[in-house]
Amino acid sequence: MLEPWHFSDSDYIQISVICYLKTVHQPVLIKEVIKYLGPEPSEIVVDGTIGLGGHSQTFLEKTNPHGRLIGIDLDKETLCKAQERLKLLDNTLHLFCDNFVNTGAILEGLGLKTADVIFLDLGVSSYQLDSDIRGFSFLRDGPLDMRMSLSPGTLNAGKVVNQYSSEMLEEVFRNYGEERLARRIARQIVKHREKEPIKTTTQLAQIIKRAIFSGWQRIHPATRVFQALRIEVNKELDNLKDFLARVPEWLSANGRVGIISFHSLEDRLVKTAFRDYHKTGILEIITRKPITPDSVERQENPRSRSAKFRVAVRVIPKGKDIL
Repeated sequence: MLEPWHFSDSDYIQISVICYLKTVHQPVLIKEVIKYLGPEPSEIVVDGTIGLGGHSQTFLEKTNPHGRLIGIDLDKETLCKAQERLKLLDNTLHLFCDNFVNTGAILEGLGLKTADVIFLDLGVSSYQLDSDIRGFSFLRDGPLDMRMSLSPGTLNAGKVVNQYSSEMLEEVFRNYGEERLARRIARQIVKHREKEPIKTTTQLAQIIKRAIFSGWQRIHPATRVFQALRIEVNKELDNLKDFLARVPEWLSANGRVGIISFHSLEDRLVKTAFRDYHKTGILEIITRKPITPDSVERQENPRSRSAKFRVAVRVIPKGKDIL
């Protein structure tokens, strides 16, 4: 049985220095999330990507005193921050350092069959983007990492960039970044690494920029490649597909599932899955069109500008009960 996550002494030694909440964190679409998911007192809520705990703080406030919140995240560092943020409400909180695809096993380990609300925010947190050592951003000089989980031996962006063949890199950039110049960029990377390994984010960004050699662009030339590398390293689309394949069985009668995505590949998977479940009478779609941030939120939190929020509810079959 899976045990709730907690800090060991070694965890505290390694990451206690960052366990404070000076970092400003703005949860995306928070008003809309609460409006459409409607967590109520005594309900069970799963936040499968708890991150810094911004959405979960409001979930806990809405479900107290008798509800329960299950927070899941692959990143121990952000779990640390979430624990600090939510500790005054932790009488109803269970934290797991795990992947949201394991929601069913986590519920079972707590003696539960289903949840009333299941929520995912698929974006990279501001804390992760702003960390030099995590390597998520081409705007900050750091090692090519991009792992959500820092478990030793796991695939990182440096291994992809320096070890994948030109054909494999092209496929990653085209499929996960929708990059038109995938072949040219892949060949430029291979050409450069024949001289020296590519070790840092800014080094890679410059190689991409030289490969494209175009004038003004609406987005930074490295944007799509960095997205593709992050998806490849963390198997993000595979995880989302696995989650969507099983989420109805984890929902109680009238249970709600809400997912915030930040690029078209994710949103397309969510849209298609919800539509297919609607056709078979398993889920009812609540948001016919995705909910997006208004102009005020986009101005206050520019990282929210590409967010799309979709919600569906578990249908009660006639003459049957869902436990």
